[in-house]
Amino acid sequence: MLAKRMPTILPPLEFEEAIECTKIHSVVGLTERHGLISTRPFRAPHHTISDAGLIGGGAMPRPGEVSLAHNGMLFLDELPEFERNVLEVLRQPLEDGKVTISRASMSLTFPSRFMLAAAMNPCPCGFFNCPTRDCKCSPIQIQRYVSKISGPLLDRIDIHIDVPAVKFKELASDAPAESSSEIRERVVRARRVQLERFATERIFSNAQMSPRLIRKYCGIDAESKARLENAITRLGLSARAYDRILKVSRTLADLEGKPRIEPNNVSEAIQYRTLDRNFWA
Repeated sequence: MLAKRMPTILPPLEFEEAIECTKIHSVVGLTERHGLISTRPFRAPHHTISDAGLIGGGAMPRPGEVSLAHNGMLFLDELPEFERNVLEVLRQPLEDGKVTISRASMSLTFPSRFMLAAAMNPCPCGFFNCPTRDCKCSPIQIQRYVSKISGPLLDRIDIHIDVPAVKFKELASDAPAESSSEIRERVVRARRVQLERFATERIFSNAQMSPRLIRKYCGIDAESKARLENAITRLGLSARAYDRILKVSRTLADLEGKPRIEPNNVSEAIQYRTLDRNFWA
């Protein structure tokens, strides 16, 4: 449910982004009646999809789901149910923002810079570490279930969050909740800041920053460096995770309207990287 609401808070497509999306969709005949795609793509393939369907392929190479989700969102529900070889092909597009399909007669490169959202249960029965229900899975069953998600793939995902069950009082509460339009206003303000920041860099958002741009725009103070060093040492995070923490910290600062990354932004970004370490332990 949360993933399906994500498109409602995404910022509008920039004109250049809309052109890119329309080009890709036109290759597979999915352009809208009025031609130019005006909303960010949302793709949610079933877990039975093949690696060619996800990444693209065929005798005459066609874009796959990762390219059709370019500048939009790709949602993978029940992540461990996907074949492991299918999930592993996500590494290149997540890292490079493009995918190259080679055949004997040609080699084509499609853009595939998308927001990946994935959901999974902690075990086959879904009650591992649940405070109110007993898990009936054996350690071997749990290990077999989660082993389909490789460490390198998980390392390429910026944020990992454990979503606990919603309590009855919260479900039955009549208290007004924040609407998608209100959340989107914050997102649009943060994206506007990023567009101004990267006006000369030919990118649109913090997620697209290269290591060089991260060093340029994600400077942190001594306290933040100490917190980050402690997290890297204690949690054994990789160099890739280090860069992704800085990107998330920069985005958190943008959402709060802060010109510089502050220590609390770094601490919050670190918390979003701890699920995989706790989960695999």
